[in-house]
Amino acid sequence: MRYKWYLPYLFILLAMVGLFVFRLGPLFFAGGMSFTDWSMFGSPGWVGLENYIEFVKDPTFWKIVWHTISFSLIFVPIILFGSLILAVLLNQGIPGTTTFRAMYFAPVVTSTVAVGIVWRWIFGADVGMLNFLLRTLGIESPPSWLSDRQFSLVVVALVFAWKRLGYYMIIYLAGLQDIPRTMYEAARIDGAGALAIFRKITLPLITPTMFFVMIMALVDSFKNFDIVYTMTRGGPGTASTTLAYYIYQHAFELFQMGQAASLSMFLLVIVGGISVLNFVYKSRWVNTQG
Repeated sequence: MRYKWYLPYLFILLAMVGLFVFRLGPLFFAGGMSFTDWSMFGSPGWVGLENYIEFVKDPTFWKIVWHTISFSLIFVPIILFGSLILAVLLNQGIPGTTTFRAMYFAPVVTSTVAVGIVWRWIFGADVGMLNFLLRTLGIESPPSWLSDRQFSLVVVALVFAWKRLGYYMIIYLAGLQDIPRTMYEAARIDGAGALAIFRKITLPLITPTMFFVMIMALVDSFKNFDIVYTMTRGGPGTASTTLAYYIYQHAFELFQMGQAASLSMFLLVIVGGISVLNFVYKSRWVNTQG
């Protein structure tokens, strides 16, 4: 059969169509819409940079940005180190590992709505399980977790981290199982203890996986719409409102699609900027030699 120059492109045609129709297409459409004033009804009107200027001048917007960063500062370290600890424990080959792995992964495949409803009941102020236990222990006035400005964002971030731990644990397990067993055996023969083995062998060789987990967790933390919507609706006030939920409010509650699009572009720049910075400083702590 004679080689045709276009044959390789036919094999990737469907993937490229999907990329442009469902990824790049909406991205460019949102970018263009961010320069308009559109309420989903009628034709959009061109306003240039007005949407961006309004947000830069709005103190509420910067408060929401700080909430989003705070959410990430809680979520990412828990994912980065918590899922690593779980993966290391499950990588020891102890009996029942498969059962524990399924248990830890179960929240990942559970509906976020279901997770949010259950945890909202657990953290309920009056009839919640947590406050019931605290009252049993003698604490007469436990916090109103989800309606208290001090706790609402922290609680939502912790619940989201609990839900996503199992996913990143599986990624870490794949990285741990890629480390040659002979290195561990040689270290044990030399008399190294478990802590020394982890510090000198496991941790350096798992840094590429840690880097991947950190990037994915950062992106994950900035897309935290569904758990916020289910548990607090951004309240009390805007105490637990993050950028993703703020975008939803402008788009589907206030019907300000142009402003929602400009917020989306701002979120894209933040996530992209953080990812680029991580790649720039990657060589300082990631071991790529194997």
